[in-house]
Amino acid sequence: MQITIGEHQIEFGPKRLRLSADDAAPAPYQHVGVRPVTPYIGAEISGVDLADPTSAQIDELKRALLERKVLFFRDQQHVTARQHRDFAANWGELEVHPLLDQGELPEVVRFDRGQDNPGMENIWHVDVSWQQRPPLGSVLRAIDVPEAGGDTLWSDMGNAFEALPSDIKERIDGLTATHDFTPSFGLGMTPEKLAAMQETYPPQHHPVVRTHPETGRKLLFVNSLFTTRIDGVDPDEGAQLLRRLIDQVKMPDFQVRLRWRPGTVAFWDNRATQHYACSDYFPNRRVMERVAIEGDVPA
Repeated sequence: MQITIGEHQIEFGPKRLRLSADDAAPAPYQHVGVRPVTPYIGAEISGVDLADPTSAQIDELKRALLERKVLFFRDQQHVTARQHRDFAANWGELEVHPLLDQGELPEVVRFDRGQDNPGMENIWHVDVSWQQRPPLGSVLRAIDVPEAGGDTLWSDMGNAFEALPSDIKERIDGLTATHDFTPSFGLGMTPEKLAAMQETYPPQHHPVVRTHPETGRKLLFVNSLFTTRIDGVDPDEGAQLLRRLIDQVKMPDFQVRLRWRPGTVAFWDNRATQHYACSDYFPNRRVMERVAIEGDVPA
């Protein structure tokens, strides 16, 4: 099947994907256990207490995050909000989210979803891509989870980009896209608050394909929640192209899925992934806390 985007014919249909890891075979880990969940994204981490990690463990976790993009830690029920925050701070300055409710600490965002407050994170997205400096990564801790449902999925944006047809890669090379909180967070705001927030947080224009500042890998960097248009392109063509890129993110070949348990912690590289929180657990309760680490300006 073909569709036309501007002057470009885009081919769809079965194809052989050639996925790749970010690096050659990694060096062995000596201070933490790292078990891949899929060949290219996700790893179960063992042998570390997030309440009191050693400096050698932190060094290896920094490497594991770059290599695996999402890290999963089990049996961390004892970790407090303060220890959660302090663990994330090993990666840099922490974000205080301007639009989400905090927990007992300003850096800790609490997501308490249930019958009176259904989950709303069931859309593929990058955290806070409407900021000039979207987060480097996020650390999410499960406090109360339903017996079934409420999984989270992550998609590898390096492989999503590399698996695009060559004509689309050429088309998007050098383009930017607009990222804006208004169509999501702005929906529930009064006109006065929305105007004030738009002045403080104007739309950002990030590369459609960004380069990871540490690995050097090219990454697809548009998302369903916050990307509103591709800049400098005919609106109809841009809308078709944006839909095509967003569809690329949804391919299961690039994804890993986590079944939460109380005390599970997930740590993802927000530059290299997108994520989707399944809201299939209504009316049951799901309580999570998240700490985000400040990032750089995408380039």
